[in-house]
Amino acid sequence: MLTNQQTASEIRHNWTLAEVNALFNLPFNDLLFQAQTVHRQHFDPNEVQVSTLLSIKTGACPEDCKYCPQSARYDTGLEKERLLEVEKVLETARHAKATGSTRFCMGAAWRNPKERDMPYLVQMIEGVKALGLETCMTLGMLSRDQALALKQAGLDYYNHNLDTSPEFYGEIITTRTYQERLDTLSNVREAGMNVCSGGIVGMGEASNDRSGLLMQLANLEQHPESVPINMLVKVEGTPLQDQEDLEPFEFVRTIAVARIMMPKSHVRLSAGREAMNEQMQALCFMAGANSIFYGCKLLTTPNPETDKDLLLFKKLGINPEKGRDYSDEAHEAVLREAVQEQQQEKLFHNAAL
Repeated sequence: MLTNQQTASEIRHNWTLAEVNALFNLPFNDLLFQAQTVHRQHFDPNEVQVSTLLSIKTGACPEDCKYCPQSARYDTGLEKERLLEVEKVLETARHAKATGSTRFCMGAAWRNPKERDMPYLVQMIEGVKALGLETCMTLGMLSRDQALALKQAGLDYYNHNLDTSPEFYGEIITTRTYQERLDTLSNVREAGMNVCSGGIVGMGEASNDRSGLLMQLANLEQHPESVPINMLVKVEGTPLQDQEDLEPFEFVRTIAVARIMMPKSHVRLSAGREAMNEQMQALCFMAGANSIFYGCKLLTTPNPETDKDLLLFKKLGINPEKGRDYSDEAHEAVLREAVQEQQQEKLFHNAAL
């Protein structure tokens, strides 16, 4: 068994599957204690980085990812949308900043961006950066030249998930290889951008596959700066719509093991929070999660409303981000603004009916 001193002090890139499985198999309280110990070595335990995610191009993706409602291969009732106009993206980014986000993430349902799209992407990055926000994009596979162009435009982070272990990957995706995903991460890193890469659990994988996913991420030459851990959101029309739920404690364990293996990375409690109660989310924060997405939608799947997150933060004594004035008065002001905006949206919706 790994000692607390070892897990808290070492940055490793040579994990074995047996070692990762041993962490997963620790008694729950021991695992959370180790994860929280590591977390406190590198982060403020009561601070959470907040991002907002916007779909800038929705649907009609040629890939066959079995979990994804945006695949053109599945009938999920999703309305397809072209690439958004730059000003619409910037309008959403302004709102995100006003409600406390420090990073604005833009996602497009592509296998890879086309050259005709690059000028618009550059404008989006430059516009969001001008607002004082960190920028992130997820656009599918990137060539070296594309990665360099995005970096030169000012892109801070690029998201490209590994999704699962190499062994289980073929059960979920056949249109893109695991190596292609690793190649994109390499192109992003070589261009000088920060890497955001994680995976999805609850897709029917074995426990070894959850260990294998984290082992792949932690054994990269440099750990991803951001590691999103997603719970499968089952969407009607996708092949995984009837997938059996993952046991909640197993999800919390995955967060904890990710924290131990990648001590300096932000571990993001990502998709699936809509189905988690406050107590489960609190356990995830205790296990070392220190990043979330604000907003009622993640690309196309539900996410808790901003006001609910602010209320949970207040209950837990969590600060949304470092370096901002989140005194009780400031926090209440942001909360009131979010609640009022939600009420106005409901009134508008009811009036439209």
